[in-house]
Amino acid sequence: MIQHELNEDDGILMVAPQGPLEADDFRALAAEVDPFIERTGGLRGLLIEAEAFPGWDGFAGLTAHLRFVREHHRVIRRVAVVSDSPVLSHLPQLAKHFVAAEVRHFPRTEWSGALDWLRST
Repeated sequence: MIQHELNEDDGILMVAPQGPLEADDFRALAAEVDPFIERTGGLRGLLIEAEAFPGWDGFAGLTAHLRFVREHHRVIRRVAVVSDSPVLSHLPQLAKHFVAAEVRHFPRTEWSGALDWLRST
């Protein structure tokens, strides 16, 4: 399950995985953000807050995740990964090979700094 909130005033989607990622999670995210993207042309940012990468709930979850990234990465300017996980701290280096957005890692103590960075685009 992914908790999510779209701040329409700032154009920022905040997500927090609460367990293995499921295909329905990405359908719910798309249903929330796609109408906003159609109206505005994109998102200023995506803030991902996670203690650790939760993995996927099967192959359907993985493919839905990849499809969501493929369909949305060009309309998101920046991605802030807020986590103290050593694995997730390396996500920006990996992501730059697959997404158009600028991706940056922030420790959990810098959550508000991450939000400020997303707003500064």
